[in-house]
Amino acid sequence: MLFDLDDTLLNRDHAVDNMFLLILEKCYPGVKHSAIMLQKFKEYDKRSYGCNDKTKVLESFFDEFPPKYRLPRNDIQDYWNRNFPNCFSIDQNTANIVNAIKMHVKIGIITNGASQRQKAKILKTKLNNCFDIIIISEEAGFSKPDKRIFELAINTLNVLPEAILFVGDDLVLDIGGCQNANIKGIWFNPQMKKNDTEIKPYAEIDSFDRLLNYIT
Repeated sequence: MLFDLDDTLLNRDHAVDNMFLLILEKCYPGVKHSAIMLQKFKEYDKRSYGCNDKTKVLESFFDEFPPKYRLPRNDIQDYWNRNFPNCFSIDQNTANIVNAIKMHVKIGIITNGASQRQKAKILKTKLNNCFDIIIISEEAGFSKPDKRIFELAINTLNVLPEAILFVGDDLVLDIGGCQNANIKGIWFNPQMKKNDTEIKPYAEIDSFDRLLNYIT
């Protein structure tokens, strides 16, 4: 069983909340938490999702909400890389289920993103101790939904694609991508979003607990 990382194994939305609080403390001393500022920060982050360079996120945010202390443009990427991974934590229930699945089958991660940040998140949440393989797009040279990143996992595990299940939250990148490589995709959809695509997942779950049904 293979997993996506952000918004599947890890709650990226909570991490963005934590990153916002760090920036508020560093760049806006004395400014109280603002729902409007947080909403705008999330909008800028969402626009740059999937882009390794996060300079534009903070530059845009600073332009809209001039800070008391503005991070120099050349320092933003390093600041993001250094701090954002530390904003992540793993839900204990998720960790317990992953460990339960690992007792039955090999497990792995396929994630898009910069190697430095993704590895730092994985180390911070101790996921590195759980998984048999971890494939990061920057190192692989391919990004989801390119079927070649899934084929890399197939070849590394030395199993037939039909024997693999891939769990992810993104219909296009995760489910459409793995299906291109003849892997069954389980759509992790905790917010019960409507499927407006032509992609038909092998299964849909709103809770990690339900994954145990597919290994026993």
